[in-house]
Amino acid sequence: MTDADIGPESASVEVQDTESNNEPPQEAAVGQEDQDEGSLTPAKRPRLAEEGQELREDFQPGLPDMEQDDQTTGASLHVTDEEATTADGATEEQENIDGGHDGEMQPEEEKSESADGPNEAQHLPFDFSQTPQVLTSAWSEYCHFSENYLKGCKWAPDGSCILSNSADNVLRVYNLPPEVYTYNWDALPEMSPVLKMAEGDTVYDYCWYPKMNSLEPHSCFFASSSRDNPVHIWDAFYGEVRASFRPYNHLDELTAAHSLCFSLDGSQLYCGFDKTVRVFYTERPGRDCEERPTTAKKQSGQSGIISCLGFSPCQSLYACGSYSRCAGIYSCQDGSLLALLPTRHHGGLTHLLFSPDGYYLYTGGRKDPEILCWDLREPGQVVFSLKRNAGTNQRIYFDLDPSGRYLLSGGTEGVVSVWDTRNPAGGEELLQPDFQFQAHWDCANGVSIHPFLPLVATSSGQRQFLWPSDGEGDSSSSCSDAEGGDEAATSAARADNTLNLWWAGPCGSPEAREQSEEVSEMQS
Repeated sequence: MTDADIGPESASVEVQDTESNNEPPQEAAVGQEDQDEGSLTPAKRPRLAEEGQELREDFQPGLPDMEQDDQTTGASLHVTDEEATTADGATEEQENIDGGHDGEMQPEEEKSESADGPNEAQHLPFDFSQTPQVLTSAWSEYCHFSENYLKGCKWAPDGSCILSNSADNVLRVYNLPPEVYTYNWDALPEMSPVLKMAEGDTVYDYCWYPKMNSLEPHSCFFASSSRDNPVHIWDAFYGEVRASFRPYNHLDELTAAHSLCFSLDGSQLYCGFDKTVRVFYTERPGRDCEERPTTAKKQSGQSGIISCLGFSPCQSLYACGSYSRCAGIYSCQDGSLLALLPTRHHGGLTHLLFSPDGYYLYTGGRKDPEILCWDLREPGQVVFSLKRNAGTNQRIYFDLDPSGRYLLSGGTEGVVSVWDTRNPAGGEELLQPDFQFQAHWDCANGVSIHPFLPLVATSSGQRQFLWPSDGEGDSSSSCSDAEGGDEAATSAARADNTLNLWWAGPCGSPEAREQSEEVSEMQS
């Protein structure tokens, strides 16, 4: 494992080469891999079912099929000899049997893995009857300079790693510790990033490629947007810039995207701007894009900066949240406005999320204590609201578990709240949290739920302001320095810039749980 620090200068050189050739991000990555084969070492390897099994040397990453909707998920990454033969060029008869898709169901004998494997863990439910257990954390990376607080975290779509953002404008990738699968949690050390990718300025937003799969390195990338910079596509194996999307305004000046979101099939990248959404095609980096205004002259629409984006998992539509405190529902085909939700938030929207069934939309704003649940079958109807402590302009994320039952959100006091959205407690409009636990001592701004394990990642931190000095005017410089040192120490004591990994499922290994169940049955 090596840390790849990519500075803004090297990033800009790579961007210019990629844009001049007008190559898709995957082609740029393949070319760079061939060129620097001896110098670059992949920081993360595909997570295979058997320990000690390495990636095949003859494996060559190719171009992803943007039209392919099915792929192998991170929940079952076991690779058999027959599948490897099919991937390297199987016979036509084998392709007809398998259907030619990586996402086809495997035979039962191939599905059966050890009890500690991912397939067994996939069926583990969340258990919020007790406080989640912290497995490991990362804090040393954020102590190199003062106020290096985190700004959220996001699990990869296959669950193999987690991506974090912090005030030093560095995006870090952490691999999921393999001890999690063996339930050897006592030996978990502090997490260290396997990749570091430095942006040139404040990072506005970042998102994973939705078809990301660690067994296919060409699909391992994510997008990020920062102030006065184009949208960068980062390779999640080597930490290099694959390509860039360069949006320009009406004055032909480079402008930065405030929000990012890939379409569900990954073929398009949606970027939010002031009263406009620009759509780029993933396989065509550069400046060519489709502009979709959210307002029209002499017509009503959604004004303000588009601060967050999200796609419905079941219908061909997407939602846009803006700093004008409202959300709009749009068609994926032409970007036409389908519904404009009423302005119910007290602050600009910073995050939104669809339920897995696509019927509900959750929205949250800055300095707004409520998360609103909207019924999209009756646009404008709020089903219930969830109250949290969000007294800051900072973006505070929330997330839903894969079943859509539990919603988790942090707060400015470091408390993570859990709501059961399927049990609205008698239909009250204000839904009280079913469970709360102290995750951090500072603002818990990031919450991300693992795609198939009962794991929750949380990030914390916020800008710390010094208290005003008591002395004024004629105070000596030495006294001021001493007071400043005390204030800095107090501010550092209040800070909690960490990334925590929590286990929110049944405790103990499957064997231990089976023995406990047998004992309880015998006693009963």
